[in-house]
Amino acid sequence: MLRVAVPNKGSLSEAASAMLAEAGYRQRRDTRELVMVDPDNDIEFFFLRPRDIAVYVGQGTLDVGITGRDLLLDAEVEAEELLPLGFAASTFRFAGPVGDFSKVEELEGKRLATSYDGLLRGYLAERGITAKVVRLDGAVESSVRLGVADAIADVVETGNTLKAAGMEIFGEPILRSESVLIGRKGERNPAADVLIRRLQGVLVARQYVLMDYDVRKDLVEQAAALTPGLESPTVSPLRNSDWVAVRAMVPKKDTNRIMDELYDLGARAILVSSIHACRI
Repeated sequence: MLRVAVPNKGSLSEAASAMLAEAGYRQRRDTRELVMVDPDNDIEFFFLRPRDIAVYVGQGTLDVGITGRDLLLDAEVEAEELLPLGFAASTFRFAGPVGDFSKVEELEGKRLATSYDGLLRGYLAERGITAKVVRLDGAVESSVRLGVADAIADVVETGNTLKAAGMEIFGEPILRSESVLIGRKGERNPAADVLIRRLQGVLVARQYVLMDYDVRKDLVEQAAALTPGLESPTVSPLRNSDWVAVRAMVPKKDTNRIMDELYDLGARAILVSSIHACRI
């Protein structure tokens, strides 16, 4: 039975459970449940703190887990990223008092406050920067005003909280994070491959739609250039031998533009359908 760690709360929790449900797995109905078995899919879910998931997976206690890329790197364990999942995106950056810093090299010898000390130490070591890392559990932006640190490294969304604290972002992003599926380095439960394929299917289904349309035979090549599909579009004959029906997957974000271009080309009966699941 595959043992999977799932975030029990926070920004990762609902999105992770929704994705697993789309992939065909049973999910808990009561948020107080800590363990749930899905016998139909031979899988067991453990609902844990997002920050702890990489530890359980890295130690081999659980086979795979869903957590943030930032939390994986911060844990400094024997676990690796298997698949980016495309939700809960965030950016990890440096910030300091307005006008005090303009580049990362100026942090040499300074005190840096963060909730991600493992991640930050690794970043500084790679760049040969020596600084004192101060580990805090939250409200990192207050550390400079209180005299605990000279600058901070934290997850930044809008930057409004930093501005309110009299701080500004500087330097390049330390890390661009998102939700990821992780597994133990060098080990893979074969059952995890099925989970990965299912999640990949959900990702594709969310990014693509199925487009059907009719077009004259002499315009097929031009139409196919607009809708190449993943491998090649499906072209089927119609009763009117001068026309054919075409079906192809197209990026969801480009749907209306492609429909307009097909119509201008001469295609008609252009239909778009959602994709609920797929395998590629």
